[in-house]
Amino acid sequence: MPGGPQQPPSGGGRMSLYLSANDLTKVYGDRRVLHEVSLNASPGQRLGLVGENGVGKSTLLRLLAGVEEPDTGDVVRPPDCGFLTQELPFGLDQTVGDVLDDALAEIRAAVRRLDDLAGRLDDPAALAEYGDVLEWAQAHDVWDADRRAAMVVDGLGLGEVSLGRRLGAMSGGERSRLGLAALLVRQPGALLLDEPTNHLDDDAMVFLETQLRRLPGVVVIASHDRVFLDAVCTDIVDLDPARGGVTRYGGAYTDYLVAKRAERVRWEQQYANEQEELKELRQAVSVTARSVAPHNRPPRDNDKFIHHFKGARVQTAISRRVRNAQHRLDELTRTQVRRPPEPLRFAGTLTAASTADNLLLALRDVQVAGRLRIERLDVRTSARLMVTGLNGAGKSTLLNVLAGRLVPDNGEVRRAGGVRVGMLDQDVVFAEPAKTPRQLYSGAVALTDLGLVAPRDMDRPVGQLSVGQRRRLALAMLVGRPPEVLLLDEPTNHLSLSLVEELEDALRQAPGAVVIASHDRWLRRTWSGAEVVLHAGRVA
Repeated sequence: MPGGPQQPPSGGGRMSLYLSANDLTKVYGDRRVLHEVSLNASPGQRLGLVGENGVGKSTLLRLLAGVEEPDTGDVVRPPDCGFLTQELPFGLDQTVGDVLDDALAEIRAAVRRLDDLAGRLDDPAALAEYGDVLEWAQAHDVWDADRRAAMVVDGLGLGEVSLGRRLGAMSGGERSRLGLAALLVRQPGALLLDEPTNHLDDDAMVFLETQLRRLPGVVVIASHDRVFLDAVCTDIVDLDPARGGVTRYGGAYTDYLVAKRAERVRWEQQYANEQEELKELRQAVSVTARSVAPHNRPPRDNDKFIHHFKGARVQTAISRRVRNAQHRLDELTRTQVRRPPEPLRFAGTLTAASTADNLLLALRDVQVAGRLRIERLDVRTSARLMVTGLNGAGKSTLLNVLAGRLVPDNGEVRRAGGVRVGMLDQDVVFAEPAKTPRQLYSGAVALTDLGLVAPRDMDRPVGQLSVGQRRRLALAMLVGRPPEVLLLDEPTNHLSLSLVEELEDALRQAPGAVVIASHDRWLRRTWSGAEVVLHAGRVA
């Protein structure tokens, strides 16, 4: 098990508690995922990894954990480094108790070793080893380990699971939570977590946030949960290859957003300044410098010598100015910053005839057996509506009823004439999987201009795209030709955090009604529109 239990430290000096990566490069086939990435973290620092999907966050965690080796570069890590893997490294016939005993084995061994050394403290070697083991024991809070184990198991929603339960009888989500619990019990010197909030409810996520803030060691996390990053992290590491490459920002996620917005303003200003300078330099080279002449009349015979003498000096000055301008033009042309990508925006606006706050959709006494019951719901042109509730509460069912895809068993669904309703599904499936994005969409706004579809994917059959790529394409088509009613089912899934931020800003300016169903805590926390809370298919 990578980062699994080890023997308690013996004599030989203090252990390194720092995590350090130097110039890590990793290539898979012909694709370079990471290039000369360096990272340093000391005890008490909790680093959040963010960046576009596929930028290398999971790869970096595996390199830091030692699960994979870099093509170039090196990693120095604490000897007790814990890494949350997708599956527990235990047989399905083993039990919950076996996993917890394994997590406590190193701690119990340290306590036994201290007891053994305590009777031989008159021996200098034993005294030195005792100091090392005691330091390790205090850092790992070994005397509270059994109570901590019970608390962690309960806090992650496994309190009702018996210690004798076989792993094969547990769901994938339960096994993932058990693996996370084992790491929290161990309290390793470095804890590496890849999307640790998957399979956690809100209460369990709050519990995890509290536990991670208490850990004395290094924590490195890759997560799409912005509330989690904001609550836990002391630093944010952006792996996107932006203007300055990989960048580290001090503070939590909120501080990162402030810094990124200020950086965007500086980027835009630098680009504008450089484009203006390029324009002036081209003018100077092609027109201004060459238009200067020593005289506007031909010289008389008696001043030809003076005319040619002064003219030569002027021409020399002009040539020097032209050369300087050309040199600067060439240099700036090579080094100019690229144009900042346009932020995501919905194409078009409401026409003058449709700016009134009209009733677009209306539900009356709608029932879908065992899934949904709504007495009344109106969706007007100005609607900004958030639908929330636990899994199975009926959120997706409600959106499908509004979209006209699902006919209710009882009740009435009214739709204004000519109203277009568009919906972003959680799992997008295109009716014609052999078609490419270019064939599916031809609009005034190019898909690649929206930043949602990569140019390399424009001519790939949509059936070959990943779930995330299909969702981005579907979202791009809705943004490029926005409907009067936009329905979004978990819209932040499979999107990078930077794109999520852009989408949320764009939704505030969407030209029609917007109805969102989401578990996203950050989106729910910052939502300024109305909210419908479903409980077991009924409005609360």
